[in-house]
Amino acid sequence: MTIYFYSTSDNFFEFSNFSEHGFTLKNKYWATVEHYFQAQKFPGYPQEERIRIAKSPGKAKQLGRTRSVPLRTDWETVKDDMMREAVLAKFRADDDIKKRLLYTGNDKLVENAPKDYYWGCGKDGTGKNMLGKILMETREILRQEEGA
Repeated sequence: MTIYFYSTSDNFFEFSNFSEHGFTLKNKYWATVEHYFQAQKFPGYPQEERIRIAKSPGKAKQLGRTRSVPLRTDWETVKDDMMREAVLAKFRADDDIKKRLLYTGNDKLVENAPKDYYWGCGKDGTGKNMLGKILMETREILRQEEGA
């Protein structure tokens, strides 16, 4: 079976980077995966903290898209790993959503993001679905940690 997630009305919205399931990583609290991911584009710059404390994941995303502050030069190389560590931290921090992710068994997880052909499946389903793949990797890590 395939499980699609994306909007707040979706049954599995907690799999989205915008879901408000906070976690601590790098000795700081992050309200959402989106906050963490966008902030990692600017390590050591004030923009990193501005994004961390943004009022919403949408605002964090907007701040992360600015190019008035230099983007880290290795971003394309490290962005998948930044997403992996944030997603894993999020699910480790909350037993309810961890159980929900484990409950999906071996189902395929797909971010049904019509405009995103990298993290999601895109409008026509041809996207890379990297967020879905990272969630499935995370599910396997958590399964091993649980000894299941």
